[in-house]
Amino acid sequence: MDPTIVNAKPRYRPATLVDPPGFGYLLLSADVEPPTGSRPFPGSSDARTALLGRLKSAAAELAQVDAVERATVYRTVLAPPPAGYARNVEHPARYDVVVLVETTSPGELDGVQANDAYTQLRKELDSAAARVDTMPATCVKCIADVDKSRPGLFLFNYFVADDVDAALKLWDHLAGWFMTETAIDNSTLLQATGDSDYAFVNHARWDFGVPGLALRMFTKPSFRSFVQANMNANRVGSMPILCRLA
Repeated sequence: MDPTIVNAKPRYRPATLVDPPGFGYLLLSADVEPPTGSRPFPGSSDARTALLGRLKSAAAELAQVDAVERATVYRTVLAPPPAGYARNVEHPARYDVVVLVETTSPGELDGVQANDAYTQLRKELDSAAARVDTMPATCVKCIADVDKSRPGLFLFNYFVADDVDAALKLWDHLAGWFMTETAIDNSTLLQATGDSDYAFVNHARWDFGVPGLALRMFTKPSFRSFVQANMNANRVGSMPILCRLA
């Protein structure tokens, strides 16, 4: 089904896409010291800091496996409470630790999960987290691959939707707004290869910080009249998490 586009604006054309990377993805999203209630900031205890250090070491070991392209550890800096259509989801996405493992192809996902280096990373994560969601995925849409080699403000945006196909098409239109208004020039849209709580997860990166992003988004009336209005009209919700490299 095609999405309903409300308040269409010619300047927000659907995103210009390139062929998605042919990688497989293992997205590990964990609740270690997540934000609760209306507070958007996660905990920052010494124990969480130590965990991130151990995860980085484990990810470095995993990256040595031939079938692994990259393994990146992120720490959440901001995870607002769900709003709009996402407000009533059973398990809100407010993770404070995220690990993204990229394999050389989707066919390598099972083998990597059976590898000892991956098992050690999972042990570290499982030992500290109250909840770990594992999403094997492929990239189904791409503006450009996300540069994980240097610091930046990283987005993991967890989408829920009544109609996944319509939500994927709607994402093209909303990405056009973000490209115009926030100068985003990269994004990989990850969709689970099996069952998942999420329709898809959008991963992206900016060179500026949270205040700069907030200025570009929330001072624009079109964020409410175009982005939020279209999501509400199509029963699509998103739960954005803003991260830094661990």
